[in-house]
Amino acid sequence: MAKTQSNRASLDKQPHEVAAMFDGVARRYDLTNTVISAGQDRYWRWATRKALAPRPGERLLDLAAGTGVSTLELQKSGAWCLAADFSKGMLSAGRFRDVPMVAADAMALPFADDSFDAVTISFGLRNVADTDLALREMLRVTKPGGRLVVCEFSAPVLPVFRTVYLEYLMKALPKVARVVSSNPDAYVYLAESITEWPNQRRLAMRIAANGWSSVKWRNLTGGVVALHRAYKLG
Repeated sequence: MAKTQSNRASLDKQPHEVAAMFDGVARRYDLTNTVISAGQDRYWRWATRKALAPRPGERLLDLAAGTGVSTLELQKSGAWCLAADFSKGMLSAGRFRDVPMVAADAMALPFADDSFDAVTISFGLRNVADTDLALREMLRVTKPGGRLVVCEFSAPVLPVFRTVYLEYLMKALPKVARVVSSNPDAYVYLAESITEWPNQRRLAMRIAANGWSSVKWRNLTGGVVALHRAYKLG
């Protein structure tokens, strides 16, 4: 078995801690995600692309892109897609992929106002220290009339399923991560951060409070994941 390292962030989500944690999981990140999601990660990426509805010739920003696997899915649309992540270890692990990449912090994006037709962030907003600031930064760099899709873990809608899911998160997931992840302690943080995250309605309200319009959401996998879509008014 490959040697693993111990490195996890605290729930106050200090940027240097979170970045270091993701540097530690980068080597086997994509494999671990597929294993712990039972392959649902592929479906979630496909659904995110469908929700964002990119078109050829558009400019898309894929935040928290990690190794760029989500950006590859978006590129199937024919749009120009930029992968951005604040973990240089994650970007380095995905450097073999044919996608443009840049190191960027969601709270201080290094892009001009109105730069992108659409912005998406998958399983990354939950890890940002200041969610509101990140949502405003995404709004700033989106063109008037442009759109946002947030793909994030959420609250299962069926009570019985919710109980089973939470049991898996807190007990089974860390055990699975110890087998396949290069930094299993990071998945303890993952489980805890999911339970602390706002449910679908509360996140929608938060997105709207930071300037986005027409916020709607769609549940995936029974609410384990939710897609929130919104627009920037012209």
